[in-house]
Amino acid sequence: MRRHRTVTAVLPVVGALLTGALTTTTAQAAQPPGHTVTTAEQRRAAAFWTADRMRSATPLDLRITPGTFKDIARSKDVARSPRTTTVAPTTAAPTAFPQPGGPWTGGGAVVKTSGRVFFTFQGRTASCSGNAVTSQNASTVITAGHCVKYQGSWHTDWVFVPAYDNGSAPYGRWTATKTLTTPQWEASEDINYDVGAAVVAPLNGQKLTAVTGAQGIQFNGGYNKPMYAFGFPAASPYDGSKLIHCAGNSSKDFLFSQDHGLACNMTGGSSGGPWFTGFSEATGTGLQVSVNSFGYTFLPNRMFGPYFGNDAKTLYDRAQAS
Repeated sequence: MRRHRTVTAVLPVVGALLTGALTTTTAQAAQPPGHTVTTAEQRRAAAFWTADRMRSATPLDLRITPGTFKDIARSKDVARSPRTTTVAPTTAAPTAFPQPGGPWTGGGAVVKTSGRVFFTFQGRTASCSGNAVTSQNASTVITAGHCVKYQGSWHTDWVFVPAYDNGSAPYGRWTATKTLTTPQWEASEDINYDVGAAVVAPLNGQKLTAVTGAQGIQFNGGYNKPMYAFGFPAASPYDGSKLIHCAGNSSKDFLFSQDHGLACNMTGGSSGGPWFTGFSEATGTGLQVSVNSFGYTFLPNRMFGPYFGNDAKTLYDRAQAS
């Protein structure tokens, strides 16, 4: 999510991204309603995303510069509960550490649960990544906050394409009925809370996770753990055609955020792709604990992802109940 600034036209100013962002607290933040998508808009989105449009979509890219934080009071604490919440635990089998970035050839569940996200942003076609998770409605996708809403407006023509393969949608294009984000991202685009969710409509009479399967999810799980990150980076040297992964020992950001950090060379378009702990290479399953969010311009080949604390848990609960 760093490297070449190939999306200048799409994201003209990232320096203003965090204005006033790092001071919101859980107690202050009311839960926003999210964005509801009409049936007509869903039909338009389903028809809009042809193979050619998907191939040509511009990757959405967040890069942070020192100037971004010049006049911002750094957040000292991301509110979280000491109690860990876990949905559908799995068994870890890490056997390939580290991996700074490369095609995923291991197979397993992650191939179907991960996918590309496509949408229209300020009149331009754009892309991110996302992941299907275990949920009450069997229709919930977790992604980054800036992959559902950015610079004050909700994205339109939003679809999730699991197992995307160079223009092919082997499990269909799933249109959003509702997109949501954390109150902190909605109000001020606070990078600590760059988490988004989408509820997708049934396709051909089936719900999403009945087709793709679903990954577990964990909240308040702590820092400094082995992690696997996945996504569909589309900025050079990648082209968005394949699922890419990174693996290694994560650490807490020691600079400007409260995020996880991981050595990873994924670029724009990987935003919203899942981070797993307890990941089994044999089965391709794990517990999602973050998403690809941003990179610093002055710290190449390192990815950062938000901590899934209480606010991410509330977002997940809102999405799965929708």
